[in-house]
Amino acid sequence: MIVYRQYPQSGGGCGGCLIVAILVLLAMGGLPLLVNVLGFFLFSGLFTIFLVMLGFWGLTRYLRGAAGRYQQSQTESHNRFVFLLVHILVKIARADGTVTKQEIAAIENFFRRHLGYNQAQMYWLRDLISEATRSELPLESLLAEFKAYFAYEPRLILLELIYQVLYTNARVSPEELVMVQGIAEFLNIAEFDHFAIRARYTGGGRRGQQGTVQTANEDRYYEVLGLKPGATPEEIKSAYRKLSMQYHPDKVAHLGEEFRKVAEEKMKEINEAYQYLKKRSG
Repeated sequence: MIVYRQYPQSGGGCGGCLIVAILVLLAMGGLPLLVNVLGFFLFSGLFTIFLVMLGFWGLTRYLRGAAGRYQQSQTESHNRFVFLLVHILVKIARADGTVTKQEIAAIENFFRRHLGYNQAQMYWLRDLISEATRSELPLESLLAEFKAYFAYEPRLILLELIYQVLYTNARVSPEELVMVQGIAEFLNIAEFDHFAIRARYTGGGRRGQQGTVQTANEDRYYEVLGLKPGATPEEIKSAYRKLSMQYHPDKVAHLGEEFRKVAEEKMKEINEAYQYLKKRSG
C-alpha cells in the first residue's frame, strides 16, 4: 500500500522570529539599540530586502496552509486519485528518459486551465509533481494500486485525462503512446472503450479521409461512440447506452468535483454524437 503524505493545516516556519529578535535587541541595549538596528536596515537598503523576504515567506506560509486545508477537505478517494494521476503522468513524461520543464508545465497548465485549480490547489499539485519526479516507485506499482482501489469507471477517467494532458503538447512521442497502450491493458480497459477515448485525440486514423468537413465531423461522432462509420442503428444505440452508463457523473462523484465535471463534459460529447447519428440513421 502506497503511503500518502498529509499536509499540515498551517504552514511551517518561524512565525515569531521577528518578535523574538526585537525582544533580544530590547534586552541587550534597550530602545536605542533597537532604533539603531532598524535605522541601519532602513538606510542600507537591507530593510526593503527584508520586507520582500518576509512577504514571500508569508505568502508561502498562507498557500501551504490553504493547500493543507484543501487536501484535508477532500475525500481519500480524491486525494489518492490525484496522487496516482500525477505520478503516472510524470512516469509517462519520463518515457524518453527525462522529464523536461515543458512537460511539467503542460501538466500544471492542464490542472489550472481544464480543471480550474486555484493558487492553493496549484501549490498542492506542484508539491505532488515535485514528489513524483523524485519518486522511484515503478509504474507497475502505481497502476496496481490504482487497479486495486478504483472501479472501472474511474479507470476510464484516468485514461481520458492521460490523453488530454498528452495532447496539450505539440508532439506526442511514440514511446508515450506505447506506454498509454500498456496502461490501458494493465487496467483491463476494453479495446472498445480505449478506442472511443483514443479516437477523440488521434482521429482513429480515419478522420477526413474522404476530404469533406461533413464526413470528418460524422466520422468523429462515430469515434466518440467507439464505432466505425456505417454502424447500424442498433449498434449506435447499444454503444450509447454502454458509454452513458460508464461516464455517468454519479459514477465518479467520489473522486471530487473537478473529475465529476470531466465526466459531464464527456457525457455532453456522447449525447451530441448519439443525437446526430440517430438522426442521420433515421
